[in-house]
Amino acid sequence: MNVSAPLDSDTGEESDTVSDSGLIVAVDGPSGAGKSSASRGAATELGLRYLDTGSMYRALTWWLLDRGVDVGDAGTVGALAAEPRIEVGTDPRAPWVRVNGTDITSVIRTREVTGAVSAVAAVPRVRAHLIAQQRDIIAKAGGVVAEGRDIGTVVAPDAPVKVYLTAAGAERASRRAAETSRSPAATRMDQDRRDRLDSGQSGKADDAVEIDSTHLSLDQVVDTIVRLAREYSGVPHPRHQSQ
Repeated sequence: MNVSAPLDSDTGEESDTVSDSGLIVAVDGPSGAGKSSASRGAATELGLRYLDTGSMYRALTWWLLDRGVDVGDAGTVGALAAEPRIEVGTDPRAPWVRVNGTDITSVIRTREVTGAVSAVAAVPRVRAHLIAQQRDIIAKAGGVVAEGRDIGTVVAPDAPVKVYLTAAGAERASRRAAETSRSPAATRMDQDRRDRLDSGQSGKADDAVEIDSTHLSLDQVVDTIVRLAREYSGVPHPRHQSQ
């Protein structure tokens, strides 16, 4: 991981960030709900680090596929889970993912990896290994917005700010299709399949604030998360004047 670069300059003025609070903001939800964009935006505005836990599962999946491992063989996948060195950058403005020193930030988003990652993420030894790494990153971050499917329930259940970000299935598929050039119908089929496969590792924490982003812009979602974080930290949230 990389948590050394400063996110804010020292201007001597009162800051409206919460970067010195060690705050943990957990953002969970299904694929296509906008977790990554919203979490990065909120982390940037709050002056916090950013952790995409899903990228770590994707990194391991890419490494296994690159070596021709059958990701359906849970025993083999579990036995190999700790072999690659997986690192993630936590600057929300430019996150990256590396395996054994090689940058794989882009290649972990391929259809091949997307189609295989659910099987890998369901293996108990994989989850135990990566969750331990994720908890270590969060503990050392000094304040972080962490996103995934089980942050508020498993990875960081004591996070004081928890968000469950969701959206209607059709809207989620439409957003994902726009990113991948696939049809919304085909994307919806893949999305429903992933939802079924990931259901065992997904869930809304009882104390999470649910945000339905179906009819919200990205800025509106980011603003809601930022407001929740600032309210908890006692940092005034600037009022946006209507145009």
